[in-house]
Amino acid sequence: MTSSTIAVAGASGFVGQAIGAQLGDHHQLIGISRSKRNPGGGYSAFRQADLFSLSDCEAALQDVDYAIYLVHSMLPSARLVQGHFADLDLLCADNFARAAKKAGVRQIIYLGGLLPTEEAISNHLRSREEVERALAATGVPVTTLRAGLVVGAQGSSFQMLLRLVERLPMMVCPKWTQTRMQPVALSDVVKAIELVCGNAEHNNKTYDLGCPDVVSYRELMAATAEALGVQRRFISVPFLSPKLSRLWVTLTTGAPKELVAPLVASLTYEMTARPDYALHELTPLSLTDMLEKAVDQSEIKRTKPRAYKKPAKTKNDQTVRSVQRMTLPAGRDAEWATLEYLKWLPGGVSGLIRVERNSDTDMCFRLLKRGPVLLTLTLMEQRSEASRTVLRVTGGLLARETRRGRLEFRQVLDESTLIAAVHDFVPRLPWWIYLGSQAPFHRYVMYRFGRHLGSQNAGRD
Repeated sequence: MTSSTIAVAGASGFVGQAIGAQLGDHHQLIGISRSKRNPGGGYSAFRQADLFSLSDCEAALQDVDYAIYLVHSMLPSARLVQGHFADLDLLCADNFARAAKKAGVRQIIYLGGLLPTEEAISNHLRSREEVERALAATGVPVTTLRAGLVVGAQGSSFQMLLRLVERLPMMVCPKWTQTRMQPVALSDVVKAIELVCGNAEHNNKTYDLGCPDVVSYRELMAATAEALGVQRRFISVPFLSPKLSRLWVTLTTGAPKELVAPLVASLTYEMTARPDYALHELTPLSLTDMLEKAVDQSEIKRTKPRAYKKPAKTKNDQTVRSVQRMTLPAGRDAEWATLEYLKWLPGGVSGLIRVERNSDTDMCFRLLKRGPVLLTLTLMEQRSEASRTVLRVTGGLLARETRRGRLEFRQVLDESTLIAAVHDFVPRLPWWIYLGSQAPFHRYVMYRFGRHLGSQNAGRD
């Protein structure tokens, strides 16, 4: 691949940092980061962007040839986040794909997860597969690299493994530790990205990455103990459910439960690389070599992984994000869903709220018939289309006007999947009152609206 401009979403993570070190000398790397960052680590520039914002994504991908997407289960982006992690990830991927199409990006490289051979699949793995489809939905060529446990010194999953082996001389091994898996070295993941990036032969293809050794989690822990030069005893037990295992891993390693839960839920599924999906140009490291390399590097740099750290909160951070997934009736779009919501709302909340249209673009939600104005919204016509409607929050008794506060309805994946989302909303109520009143009420209203859309589908059958 000749020198190109490559944008990396997730550049501050441990895979993103390794990409900077490997590709930065030969290409212009643009890191995409939620916070403001200075150039460095192989990145010629960082562009600040919230991936929940389509306009931010569009600005971040301007004049970019290729884009690498490393984002999974993002850290909280607001003081309060309502919504399932899969819906949050789906929304970010949809933004990225739309922005990539508008910017003329030639290829997206996505690092996803190995999928089990059986039909059953965890929510964590299903979400990664869904992100693959969302990234490809706008027609930009996508190359998917699927990996299980990526072994690198600062990887959150490897750090969990390392801390378990270091801190427990004797380990109780439940049934799931016999599940077979196939890790891969961080250096091999970066090499695979380098091999496929900019190579049209790999467009719209999927590759499974893994070392030559297929092992159980128990065997992986034993091999890690050997790399550390310590003796460990492993005792098999027929109990210790995944739920108890989550607690055990969190207490032993210090990893946040939000990170541990989806990973442990995936441990009961066998995840190995399929030979038919091999990237033949890649010769991966053996299990022994990758563990020794990762252990050596972890001794040099013993810092808490970024995913273990709680995001810093500013004193004035009062923002809210709320994301819910719904099913559209056949033949309907997001524009229709917006109008249907405004029409349904008064009856849906037993007449507590009245919706008034002041013009084609301005509207307000009023308490009862002549009560105070609770919210005012303005349709952002230039940012809206049939598949996506955006309403800016411009004030009212319950909201502060901000530049980015908005309500949107958007179709994703296919014609029937609708995302209703509130972004960067700042309540006017004191925070503790908001948490006990307005926040749960909004979630309840959106749940009811989702049921309303579902009943219309059922009525058509």
